[in-house]
Amino acid sequence: MSSFEQFHIDFYQSNYTIEDQEEGCNTYGSDKNLCESRKSQADKLPAGAALVPSDMLPSPLSYSGQILQPAYAPDAPPQLGYVDGFEEEPPLLEELGINFEHIWQKTLTVLNPMKPADGSIMNETDLTGPMVFCLALGATLLMAGKVHFGYVYGMSAIGCLAMHALLNLMSVSGVSHGCVASVLGYCLLPMVILSSSAVVFSLQGTPGTLLSLFIIGWCSLSASKIFTSALAMEGQQLLIAYPCALLYGLFALLTVF
Repeated sequence: MSSFEQFHIDFYQSNYTIEDQEEGCNTYGSDKNLCESRKSQADKLPAGAALVPSDMLPSPLSYSGQILQPAYAPDAPPQLGYVDGFEEEPPLLEELGINFEHIWQKTLTVLNPMKPADGSIMNETDLTGPMVFCLALGATLLMAGKVHFGYVYGMSAIGCLAMHALLNLMSVSGVSHGCVASVLGYCLLPMVILSSSAVVFSLQGTPGTLLSLFIIGWCSLSASKIFTSALAMEGQQLLIAYPCALLYGLFALLTVF
């Protein structure tokens, strides 16, 4: 081990000193200014730095910042950092497409058939209200002892497809499946009132038949009014009301019988 340590020390020792530079400058008659500049640079370097190449020496613009904090450079272009935009994000209900104000306006439009409908609001594919009204219709039928959830959803799907095909044939602009399902679902609200009344008393009689016909006319009139205003189909309300009455008549048959 002693021989290895001695070899290690001898290997890293060097006889190169600053005095050799001075003697070389004086002996070979080099430029005096060049020798003085080398001497001044050697004096400024720390001990042991004379053996390090110049390209490995640290630059004068050394890092002066803290850990994990980059140094500020005034000439550097500004970087686009992350902006905390939680306050600027829309509400969750708006991202999901649930607007309670529009739902309330559509519900009032259905409850008041004589009220003019807003075509811009009615042309939205809002399925929140229709799903609630379909569940309410199935729940009230269940309270009356009729388990007809499958019939409700099945007839709703078939009716939406049939009305979508019919309205695309009758209108110029056309209509989407979501808009048809939204309008027909919202106009199902009077049928929920009929099924709720079936829980209290039986509809199999003259009063029940008259009430059912009134509810069917109410639903079909509201749906045809909304379709007419949303699709700009003036003068065709009665043509739209007839297939709507057939569809809501099926729901009335489920409620009465």
